[in-house]
Amino acid sequence: MTVQVQPIGIAGAGAWGTALANAAASAGNDVVLWMRSPEHAAALAATRSNERFLPGVKLHDRIHPTADLSDLASSRAVLLVTPAQTTREMSAALAAVLPVETSLVLCAKGIERESGAFLGDVVETVRPGSPVAVLSGPSFADDVARGLPTAVTLACRNADLAEDLATALSGPTLRVYHHRDIRGVEIGGAAKNVLAIACGAVAGKGLGESAKAALIARGFAELLRFARAYGAKAETLMGLSGLGDLVLTCSSAHSRNFAFGQRLGQGLSVVDAAGGKLVEGAATASALVALARAKNIDMPIAEAVEQILSGAWTLDQAVDALMNRPIKSEH
Repeated sequence: MTVQVQPIGIAGAGAWGTALANAAASAGNDVVLWMRSPEHAAALAATRSNERFLPGVKLHDRIHPTADLSDLASSRAVLLVTPAQTTREMSAALAAVLPVETSLVLCAKGIERESGAFLGDVVETVRPGSPVAVLSGPSFADDVARGLPTAVTLACRNADLAEDLATALSGPTLRVYHHRDIRGVEIGGAAKNVLAIACGAVAGKGLGESAKAALIARGFAELLRFARAYGAKAETLMGLSGLGDLVLTCSSAHSRNFAFGQRLGQGLSVVDAAGGKLVEGAATASALVALARAKNIDMPIAEAVEQILSGAWTLDQAVDALMNRPIKSEH
């Protein structure tokens, strides 16, 4: 008798989706990798290489590319690896083909701009009663795809399911920790992208390593204040999906958000700095600041980023505003 093993589904074949597909396959899973374009799926199946997003990285033999969303229906879990602002649309599309018991693992980092809702809440609205998990942590797609050692966090309110999913995704070079604090993981992933823009701007402006270190430390303080106010656990933010991801994203031009901020610091406009690419932190900044203001949370760095992106402040004005704030106790 042959035992049918359920594959892991991946919805989204950009750099991060392809990297997670390789990692899941390396962990011993069959993987169904969905993308919108039938042409892209056919090319990926033929060449076994996603040159557009991860040049030089070969697709694992256990990955099966497809452009048919219904091919994900037999998956034990589906990792949703599409942009944060498309979460509602994609969740609705998946709800039409997935059984209600299939877990959906959110891998985008952001807050829905139109509603101000956390992405987990968006999914629970669209697929009520279905399991939701969130995956986040300090991880560049290229590192994960090439099999470099990486550790991330998966959170799910069902502790047994969190452990099961983490175990299924953990392989020779990807270590997945697990716990139940979905809100903490969501907040860490969303807020760090906004703070990374500030750090990139400081680097691009040539304001020095000391200024960047101060922004990371004070940005982390903002992140903790926000997380506590929205019911997250402080210890979650001390871990991989909070401090770990913040340090990585705020320290490297490999981060799209940092690189975007860096170009802003060099004098480019918001449009030119984005270069036609999606910058999740830019899409999230206004929603993050609105949520902070709703609970009277002091987040001056995030607010400065939002003011720059809206055109209300120049970078020099943002620096002046931060440096001339009233002196207060660090704690």
